Amino acid sequence: MFKKILIANRGEIALRIIRTCKELGIQTVAVYSETDRDSLHVVFADEAVCIGPSQSSESYLKIPSILSAAAITGADAIHPGYGFLAENANFSEICAESNIKFIGPSPQSIRSMGDKAFAKETMKKVGVPVVPGSEGVVATVDEAKKIALEIGYPVMLKASAGGGGKGMRIVWEEKDLEKLFQTASTEAQAAFGVADLYLEKFIENPRHIEIQIVGDRFGNAYHYGERDCSIQRRHQKLIEEAPSTIVTPEMRNKMGEAALLGVNSVNYEGAGTIEFLVDKYLNFYFIEMNTRIQVEHPVTEMVQNLDLIKQQILVAAGERIENLPKEPKGHAIEFRINAEDPGNNFRPSPGRIEYLHFPGGFGVRIDSHVYNDYVIPPYYDSLIAKMIVWGTDRKHAIARAKRAFDEFNVEGIKTTIPFHKRVLENEKFIEGNFDTSFIDQHLNQLMRES
Repeated sequence: MFKKILIANRGEIALRIIRTCKELGIQTVAVYSETDRDSLHVVFADEAVCIGPSQSSESYLKIPSILSAAAITGADAIHPGYGFLAENANFSEICAESNIKFIGPSPQSIRSMGDKAFAKETMKKVGVPVVPGSEGVVATVDEAKKIALEIGYPVMLKASAGGGGKGMRIVWEEKDLEKLFQTASTEAQAAFGVADLYLEKFIENPRHIEIQIVGDRFGNAYHYGERDCSIQRRHQKLIEEAPSTIVTPEMRNKMGEAALLGVNSVNYEGAGTIEFLVDKYLNFYFIEMNTRIQVEHPVTEMVQNLDLIKQQILVAAGERIENLPKEPKGHAIEFRINAEDPGNNFRPSPGRIEYLHFPGGFGVRIDSHVYNDYVIPPYYDSLIAKMIVWGTDRKHAIARAKRAFDEFNVEGIKTTIPFHKRVLENEKFIEGNFDTSFIDQHLNQLMRES
């Protein structure tokens, strides 16, 4: 087992990893930018090292600074969390060359499954259904136009090397393709350092369902059921739940088996997520793999009664997978609390938290790094907390979420809490009758009510 793990991240996920490390008796090292020196992950780590100024390109994305911090503190492993360098194959490779274990898949797996175009081909070869689109990266606008004409509009341009809605654009007509191609490419370059795009058919009003998997070096790989991530805006998720209201046990097994076909083809080691779109006929199509832990991993933890970060660490240390999958017990829903103004197109709302009160009670979990008087910087993702509720069934989980939000109070900044409260009152959401267009269809009504 590792003696000391450096967490190459910030915010709630860094604190989440520190907590599991403490339970395993592993020393931790936090890295932080100058802006983050008062963040809770810095406070609760055993050691902390400043790695640069506020801009992530000069701190959390600067590989030499992170490796230097690992060297001077004697860390024998690095956990990348999610975002930043979590799906960077070069970083994984450099860690190995520096005799530091990267807690994640091998560089080869990241390249093969983390590259969305290549992953699509890999899944296609092993018989997993995929959305029609380009065979790989689309090099030019002319090539994109040709493929779009073959498969029909609307189409989706997607960054080959990233996620989180960055470098993604829907193209409804050919006249808009060139402009949106350039926009998506530029955004992908800025977010991931790679401008490559691929193109696929845009499936209208689908459900976004993902399967959690874990693999070890002994050839064992298991899936831990699905998460429904359909409540999203600009391709960024806001609410996730497990299990999905549309997935039957038979469908869960089929999607899980399809996910395992893909990960077994690349001898995948670590935690990862296979993402599918499900159409109105309940046909599912592979869209991408995330070769890291996901923001929404707690909903799976709640219905499976396991610690996925612990699983990651054990697998990286060469041990077999500890917790085998079970049928989901109860229902869990995660709400992302972002420092954003939902009444103003989710505009970021950095600033000082003047008052903060988290909800509690049975079945309510808060993952957060903020506190009273904490200043939310403008440089990073706007996520300030995740509220996860568990209930014996979905109706119970919704009732518990309503009760918890009545206790949740953040003053000094705008947050997505009013939006979540309105979603919980929406009949379509209560019925489980929604898709990825839910916010577009109901946002104005929801915000008027809030």
